[in-house]
Amino acid sequence: MKSALVIGATGQIGRVAARALAEDGWEVRAASRSAGRDERWPGDVRTVRLDREDDTALGGALGDGVDLVVDMVAFTAAHARQYVGFADRIGSAVVLSSGAVYADGRGRSFDTQDEPDGFPEYPVPIPESGPTVEPGDATYGTRKIRVERDLLALGDTLPVTLLRAGAIYGPYCRTPRELYFVKRNLDKRRTRVLTHGGRSRFHPVSVHNIAELVRLAAARPGSRVLNAADPEAFTVSEIGAAVDRVMGFESETVTVPGEAPAPNVGVTPWSTPHPVVYDMSAAERELGYRAVTSYADALEETVDWLTAHLGDRDWREAFPKMAANYDPSVDLFDYAAEDAWLAGDRSS
Repeated sequence: MKSALVIGATGQIGRVAARALAEDGWEVRAASRSAGRDERWPGDVRTVRLDREDDTALGGALGDGVDLVVDMVAFTAAHARQYVGFADRIGSAVVLSSGAVYADGRGRSFDTQDEPDGFPEYPVPIPESGPTVEPGDATYGTRKIRVERDLLALGDTLPVTLLRAGAIYGPYCRTPRELYFVKRNLDKRRTRVLTHGGRSRFHPVSVHNIAELVRLAAARPGSRVLNAADPEAFTVSEIGAAVDRVMGFESETVTVPGEAPAPNVGVTPWSTPHPVVYDMSAAERELGYRAVTSYADALEETVDWLTAHLGDRDWREAFPKMAANYDPSVDLFDYAAEDAWLAGDRSS
């Protein structure tokens, strides 16, 4: 039986990836800070307490060696160096990266989106061969591409598959985009405003589809970069309608053609002036990848988990990491501002 160490096993992707590998016949060590256990894991999945920043602890988790490491939390050059030090104890690796590494033909990326004319205009769809940001320590995207390049430099010494994920969704997400529509429905908001005509597309990916990519890459080790996305890239209007269907709620959508017409009006976690869509043909060609679920089919478990996790709490308390991602002046649920704009817009 082949052995696998899953780092970040109690995160939203790690939970599903550990289960997929165990069900595929791998002997799985599920590593996390808490050494927690997911109730859906088979009984033979072994939990390991691990502080990722501690090289000695990582060496202990690897033991005499494993056939596979699946890494959901490789963010820094120091994490990449760990692979160099332990390469002789790892058969191959699958490491989560991000679409944030991509740049457009003018060098714009997610890192520049808050600058004037700063949002990237990518090709549709974005291939893995597209330009990327320069490696460095300044931003999430520059750190991720640095990790990518350092790991790919290992070549045949340690085959690493890097998965550039789109807008991840599923239970246990700390920054859930779907919360935008779920909370509005729970608050009985019947009207929503969407910028850019409601046509913004930011390609989502289910944790189940990422887990399938992990499973396939584990069976076919290699040094490669692959996109990770769902079969379809819905518009933000279509995503809102899909959430409504799951929740049995009816909403009216009011669209504006461009940017937000007033502060905190019409901006969602998917709002982009240009589409972000990932090309999945390389994964299909190299791994024989076929998505195991669609956005419509996977959405219900996300909505159910969000509803239960939010409960009666303020959304900032329930999802502090998501709240921290936004400037303090940004309020995703500023209903007073929306009502004021809607009253003025419809009376003109």
